[in-house]
Amino acid sequence: MEVGIVGLPGVGKSTLFQALTGQVVEAFAEKTNVGMANVPDPRLGRIAEYVTTRKVIPATLKLVDIPGVPVGGDTKKLNRFLEQIRQVDAICHVVRCFDPGTGAPAPASDIEKMETELVLADLVVAESAREKATRNARSGEREAKERLALLEKLVTHLEEGKAVATETEWTDAEAALIRSYGLITAKPIVYVANVAEEADPAVADAVSKHADAVGSVAVPLCARLEAELAELDEADRGEMLESLGLAEPAIGPLARAAHRVLGLTTFYTAGDKEVRAWTIPLGAVAPEAAGAIHSDIQRGFIRAECYGVDDLFELHSEKAIREAGRLRSEGKHYEMQEGDVVHFLFNV
Repeated sequence: MEVGIVGLPGVGKSTLFQALTGQVVEAFAEKTNVGMANVPDPRLGRIAEYVTTRKVIPATLKLVDIPGVPVGGDTKKLNRFLEQIRQVDAICHVVRCFDPGTGAPAPASDIEKMETELVLADLVVAESAREKATRNARSGEREAKERLALLEKLVTHLEEGKAVATETEWTDAEAALIRSYGLITAKPIVYVANVAEEADPAVADAVSKHADAVGSVAVPLCARLEAELAELDEADRGEMLESLGLAEPAIGPLARAAHRVLGLTTFYTAGDKEVRAWTIPLGAVAPEAAGAIHSDIQRGFIRAECYGVDDLFELHSEKAIREAGRLRSEGKHYEMQEGDVVHFLFNV
């Protein structure tokens, strides 16, 4: 899963990217940066307390720092910006909620500017598809007529300035067809309210209200502070967090928000070589989870031996879990559950 970090110029996107990935990048550069962010998960450390292992490996998020939306009518740059957003699975929209000395923040206005560009880009795609569908519908084929009817509905929705994802009444068939067009505003989105250290809560609240209105989630954070925290060793970071009254760095709530809007769930593998967290789509079945580890395990899947992570925390060992009858043997139709600890049996 790739999450694209977007926003107007000067909102702190690259600072946030640096805080989350540890990569030093140049602000205001017209360059796309790609990096991986570890997803904090307190359950991992607890699993390693009860399963002797050599390594503990967290799940990761792939982040793409996309240059700020061009201003001034540069069509070439705008098209390049839009094409980069089309390539990611989800969007992290960073909104300026601090005053850099050039003007007070206007989060509602900034969100509107950004999302208007994205809606207009989708409208161009939808109108082009409608023109083609109109020609095809002249054949009288039912499928062609149904496609045209959907595209008429879609164009009207976008003309009203609404993102595709804000419509909750799409049928499954309509949603599948819409996905085939790669529309930007159909992608899941998380909002980041980038605040000053001494923040006015009302400014970030404007971002939260917008997120609530479109069925998303907003995470308030100070990207500059998070970047400073990321440079510290673990002990110093803990002291600084405590002095600031923060429970954890921002990657925690941001990653959980991303999981929510992306529809992801976490499972674990635990053995002497490593204890590791993996992310998969909600509703994935056991062979698909096996494929997240390696395609050979999915291809040769026999069964999955599973238990819940809470069983381990209660009973303290896999041996005790087995003796208590809580170790489950699941087949290829088993739908993975949040917090499953799994051993995959396979043959290739």
